[in-house]
Amino acid sequence: MEVLPSQGRKVHLISLGCARNRVDSEVMLGSLMGNDWSITADADQADAVIINTCGFIEAAKQESVQTILDAAELKKQNPLMKLVVAGCLTQRYKKQLVEGLPEVDLFIGTDEFPQIADFLETPLPKGTLRAKRTHYLYDGSLPKKNTLTSSSAYVKVAEGCQHSCAFCIIPAIRGKLRSRPIANIVKEVEKLAQEGVKEINLIAQDLAAYGRDWGSSDLLPLLKSLVDISGIEWIRLLYVYPENISDEFIEFFAHHPKIVKYLDIPMQHANDELLAKMNRGVTQAELRRIIGRLRESVPGIAIRTSVMVGFPSETEAQFEDLKTFVEDMRFEHLGCFTYSQEEGTVAGRMKDQIDEDVKQRRQSEIMVIQKDISKQHLLSFVGRTLPVLIKGLSEETELLAEGRLSIQAPEVDGVIYINDGDFKPGQIQLVRITDSYDYDLVGHVIEETENEMSAERVESSEEVRL
Repeated sequence: MEVLPSQGRKVHLISLGCARNRVDSEVMLGSLMGNDWSITADADQADAVIINTCGFIEAAKQESVQTILDAAELKKQNPLMKLVVAGCLTQRYKKQLVEGLPEVDLFIGTDEFPQIADFLETPLPKGTLRAKRTHYLYDGSLPKKNTLTSSSAYVKVAEGCQHSCAFCIIPAIRGKLRSRPIANIVKEVEKLAQEGVKEINLIAQDLAAYGRDWGSSDLLPLLKSLVDISGIEWIRLLYVYPENISDEFIEFFAHHPKIVKYLDIPMQHANDELLAKMNRGVTQAELRRIIGRLRESVPGIAIRTSVMVGFPSETEAQFEDLKTFVEDMRFEHLGCFTYSQEEGTVAGRMKDQIDEDVKQRRQSEIMVIQKDISKQHLLSFVGRTLPVLIKGLSEETELLAEGRLSIQAPEVDGVIYINDGDFKPGQIQLVRITDSYDYDLVGHVIEETENEMSAERVESSEEVRL
């Protein structure tokens, strides 16, 4: 994260897990910066180290625990350093963590983290736990430090989840769906626009369910309010469950230029029997219909999805059903993860759990298929000139700059490496695509007049519906 000039105490924060967790981290940083803390990238120079944990699946839990133990080693060298463990792991395993990690000074759950500055100001016994269920709802007026880039930000529009998927522990950790008022979200996005943000990435456990805790879906009214905000050029929708995608939504999504033609639609599987066991509320035929409807209505749309292999009782035939579905649908972006048996879930109590080596083999087979699909898809971009949001110098090498097409989401998709031209961080510029790889593109910034830029944007809009 950004290193600020030293002023008083320093905090080092490690945010693990999803983008929703990252927003919580940004709220903690905003609270601390408002109380004379500065951010440091060096944990060994920090007066406080905060680890915002993930407790979703076994691999995430292991990563969280290992990160805590690594920080505990630093604390041996600096006993005055405060070690704070926050987030989902604390909320899920309150007493176990307090008893098993005596090195930690403070544990904070998923509802009380906005009070982090107050907690660190108050002398508290070592191992203090603050993880009550308060039905916390994020408020855009809270101080928040954007950690994505100067031109892009996450905006969380709801907390919790109304689904009851058999494999998922999120409702038990985060609670039921709680949607933010539209006016509150609009105010936050207006502030981000004033700060120079051009892309907002709307996140929730299921965006399509936004407002259903009030009795109706209010995603369209929200989007209609956000597209009118001056300065915002790209609005991206992340995590839209397929069963809640309506024809009215598709119509608006297809025709408003600020809504980028990209959807992250978690599907989990394609076999009807397994989808029913997962309690997903959708069938393969319905998934195919929704995807077909989107691609018919929105030419050039990029669809990202996530699928799961190794769910209890998954047979080779059911796995082959999933492979065929992935091959047929040719998703532009796809992630595959192995099922994790989690206590407290319906699936965790199911019989016929799948061996880990079988899960890993199935995951590898899916990703081999997807790698070829991605490579072929990106090859179609070579020779085209498209608008790219410029991030700045690449983290890989200072010899290259880096940016993203609107059909590439931050952090989870590939990027465009820029090897020539006058690039401007934080701006949307035209880039000529010259090379493609499995998941990334290469190009150079082209010079253009304002009129040429407008003409190119129209051409790009017609070709890929950016």
